[in-house]
Amino acid sequence: MASFPKLHGFSSQFLLLVVVLMFLATTPLALGQCEEESKNSCHNKAEATKLKVIAIFAILGTSMIGVCSPLFSKFIPALQPDRNWFVVIKAFASGVILATGYMHVLPDSFNDLMSECLPENPWRKFPFTTFVAMLSAILTLMVDSFAMSFYKKHCSKALVADAGDVAGSLENGNAQHGHSHVNAFEKNDVASQLLRHRVIAQVLELGIIVHSVVIGLAMGASDNQCTIKSLIAALCFHQMFEGMGLGGCILQAEYKFKMKAIMAFFFSATTPLGIVLGMLLEKVYSETSPTALIVVGLLNACSAGLLNYMALVDLLAADFMGPKLQTNMKLQGWSYVAVLLGAGLMSLMAKWA
Repeated sequence: MASFPKLHGFSSQFLLLVVVLMFLATTPLALGQCEEESKNSCHNKAEATKLKVIAIFAILGTSMIGVCSPLFSKFIPALQPDRNWFVVIKAFASGVILATGYMHVLPDSFNDLMSECLPENPWRKFPFTTFVAMLSAILTLMVDSFAMSFYKKHCSKALVADAGDVAGSLENGNAQHGHSHVNAFEKNDVASQLLRHRVIAQVLELGIIVHSVVIGLAMGASDNQCTIKSLIAALCFHQMFEGMGLGGCILQAEYKFKMKAIMAFFFSATTPLGIVLGMLLEKVYSETSPTALIVVGLLNACSAGLLNYMALVDLLAADFMGPKLQTNMKLQGWSYVAVLLGAGLMSLMAKWA
């Protein structure tokens, strides 16, 4: 699919540019911000800067480990997509993504849009967070659906060619068991599954990029060393297992090396990039200014709706209603345990971040 890498690369860069410009637009209203909390012993700019530098490299490292580990599954046979361990680990990572939307991003949006720093009318008179999250979930469904239709219609030849390569590897695997022929029906089925995995991988990465930049910006603009210390540990855990979920989707999409590298880079770099941006805007950006609260709150609501939809519909429902888990009750049971464990641990992280 020659057009896929270009589309994704430009859309991700454009999204990041839009987010940056939106936050830069908050600076003229910084003078109108509501009064910030009084400084205490936790506010130390020099110490906070040291912690931010540590956070940049720690989060970058754990993000790369998380998103790249599934991509090197050929060196670890137990983690290949057709193995049971891969299903269980993906279920755990899907639980992490689900809890990220419900327990981290959505409450942050509520806090921002219901803040005392905003006028009571309309912000505390109407539940904007849930309304925007609902619209975001519907919009994600539309993107999901239209993307599938578009690429089936306009990129079918490239898709079938890629599916042929995947089917060829399946045929080689079957030959070892005495079945060497992959018919046209199986090849079309592989093409359909491949398209689905590619759309899921790209839409999921889009949602992750939005909230990663927002989280990084908030950390970079803060001089509260107590908050930053707890955030570093929580975000490293969060990025590693969220990266494993995304990496599993990228692996199943059967992209070429270049596309895998681009998607892994964007995931790994967005939170550190947000931290750097926050540090650059530290003097002019205030997280309590009305414009910043509205922009961050709406972005978080959009991200929450997208992540919740993707986790429930495209990741969990697709796997649990699929033939592999439906025909293996023991594996299904362990996968549910993994989902609850991932969601539970990520929910526990909400105490600190």
